[in-house]
Amino acid sequence: MPYALFSNDDKLSKTYPTEADVWKHARKSGLVVDVITDEDVPAPRPVLDNDYEIKPCPPDPQEDPAKNQAEAERDAEQEFSVSS
Repeated sequence: MPYALFSNDDKLSKTYPTEADVWKHARKSGLVVDVITDEDVPAPRPVLDNDYEIKPCPPDPQEDPAKNQAEAERDAEQEFSVSS
């Protein structure tokens, strides 16, 4: 099942093949913050800002999660080569 970023029940992102893919894109977009908990955890844990959620969802009818991921990776590579 593909995943996407949601706010309440509104889908905010394209669908991606895995939950890890959505986390990666959310972090790159600045939507992930590190939070220190009261637990005995040695490091902060990442959480989504502004009550965003990553949930499983079916892709839109004309949407291909694998293609979305490939396009996002290609765009990231182009950004890296432009800023280098």
